[in-house]
Amino acid sequence: MENLKGKSMDLTEDNLNKLKELFPEVFEEGKIDFEKLRLVLGDEVDDNEERYEFTWHGKNNAIRIAQTPSTGTLRPDKESSKNWDNTENLYIEGDNLEVLKLLQKSYFGKVKMIYIDPPYNTGNDFVYKDDFRDNIANYKEITNQSTKANPETNGRYHTDWLNMMYPRLKLARNLLREDGVIFISIDDNEVSNLRKICDEVFGEGNFIGNFIWRGGRRNAAKVISTSHEYMIAFSKNMSYCMENNILWREKKKGLNKIYSKVSSLLKENDNDYDIVSQELKNWYKTLPDEDESKLSEHYCWVDSKGVYFASDISRGGGGGPKWNIVNPNTGELVKPPARGYAYSNLDELELDIKNGLIHFNGSSVPCKKRYLKDNEVQLIETVFYKDRRGSSKRLRSLMGGNIFDFPKDENILCDKIESFTSLSEDDIVLDFFSGSSTTAHALINLNLKDNGNRKFIMVQLPELTDEKSEAHKAGYKNICEIGKERIRRAGDKIVSENKDKEGIENLDIGFKVFKLDSSNLKSWDSSMDNLEQNLLDMVSNLKQDRTNEDLLYEILLKSGVELTAKIEEIKVGYNTLYNIGCGALLVCLDDKITQDVIDEIPKHKSPFMDTKVIFKEAGFMSDAAKINAVQNLKQFKIEDVRSV
Repeated sequence: MENLKGKSMDLTEDNLNKLKELFPEVFEEGKIDFEKLRLVLGDEVDDNEERYEFTWHGKNNAIRIAQTPSTGTLRPDKESSKNWDNTENLYIEGDNLEVLKLLQKSYFGKVKMIYIDPPYNTGNDFVYKDDFRDNIANYKEITNQSTKANPETNGRYHTDWLNMMYPRLKLARNLLREDGVIFISIDDNEVSNLRKICDEVFGEGNFIGNFIWRGGRRNAAKVISTSHEYMIAFSKNMSYCMENNILWREKKKGLNKIYSKVSSLLKENDNDYDIVSQELKNWYKTLPDEDESKLSEHYCWVDSKGVYFASDISRGGGGGPKWNIVNPNTGELVKPPARGYAYSNLDELELDIKNGLIHFNGSSVPCKKRYLKDNEVQLIETVFYKDRRGSSKRLRSLMGGNIFDFPKDENILCDKIESFTSLSEDDIVLDFFSGSSTTAHALINLNLKDNGNRKFIMVQLPELTDEKSEAHKAGYKNICEIGKERIRRAGDKIVSENKDKEGIENLDIGFKVFKLDSSNLKSWDSSMDNLEQNLLDMVSNLKQDRTNEDLLYEILLKSGVELTAKIEEIKVGYNTLYNIGCGALLVCLDDKITQDVIDEIPKHKSPFMDTKVIFKEAGFMSDAAKINAVQNLKQFKIEDVRSV
């Protein structure tokens, strides 16, 4: 019986296997022959000493840290969760470097969108110091002391930030789907460095754009009022998106207001389309410039099919046909466009005239009708305005005080999630610098708006709050407590304000909480001084303060099963058999496994895939009982049997 590996996904091993599939000839006795690899790659190898590259002190170590498996685990915390049994959302407390490693098997290539708001490295915010040797121990040390800022006087000010960001982005890329995207908020302090490491990690060809959020004047600035921040966006695989016609669009703002106004004008004017069109033009003029509906004021004509824009009917490059066309409303001959009609033949144009799709205005050049209902989405602009004070005010109102400084705007994130994800329940949105959980709040709002089924994964280091802060005085000892409480309050508020909305009972406002910790299994201590005690301790390899449920979720992580997978508990005498994924994984973690459990397992074997069975190593009375169990299961074609 093979033991289940106690580490997270080994990315180095995975990369070697992929390389072996591509170029098996470059491997000699399990090692890479780099000279042969150079020959295979031909002219694509650059060995020029003065080539372009972006490097800094510690970069090699940052790459190694990203590839080093984690020995930790994520322990369930039902007490601080919400709707544990039904939710498919996750809130994870822990160092995001280790958490990203632990998520590699279960969520590799499954995340549709990542948004992060990392430390801007302004000299006041905290920058993680990773420990290559034991980051779990490092994490525990960090969470038991006040975190320290990265001052500008630090000789490796930018270097520390780069070493923190690089491995996290490397790991994040693995989690993205082929059509996945990542958004990263940043300011002028590190925007140039962020763009360079993203070019390296994601590839320059996968750059989507650099969005500029203009948030309003800052009079407290030292030199000039920097009124903007950035959101750098990259795709996992731009070629895949283009080949599969995956388009990123945003819905035009203020459309409901326009439709509502047209509807009321039609009633007031007995469907007189000429009067309604004129009234609609007059209405647009009354709107202030900042009104979102004013952006669509060129859609100012109305007919029986709806609101439309009278657009150019001519051929762009010129040289189109100039047929003699009669205005069907007046019988007048109309002027042809100077560049000719944008139609390949007269029959097509006459068909559009017959169907009422051409706009006529006396003898003037006619126009093509472009209906608003058919053009509700548009290309996303890289520059947008949103007063940054609004998000702070809304969060203060929700939480009853100023408990988090400079939260991101949930409405902006709602727009970005809407543009870059679908309604699908498979669409997962990840934020591994989740702060006050703005991303979770935005996603719940969006799911309410369009009846979507997107799921979130929030990851946050439980940084201690300042004892003098309003948050600490309000009882929030760390940032995670703020984030979880925000999701609770936001979800309840959304449901309360929309209790009459159809389907509101299906809105997922819950979350499962998991906390980063060392493995649930004991490690062998070979010290001769405590040999007798060590032998006694290893009678059971489960740590004393851990439960079978803790161990079960560690098994899920290291078996590649999602943490929100449905788990069925089957009682077999005094034993418990866990059925995960309709028989894909069957687990029994009791100390004394009976024959009844072995007989029960085949009844729950998956009809769709090979079933994996896992027992606790100490669960069998003897080696003979273990061997007998394996042989019994093989009779039912259950070959993958492991122990922990």
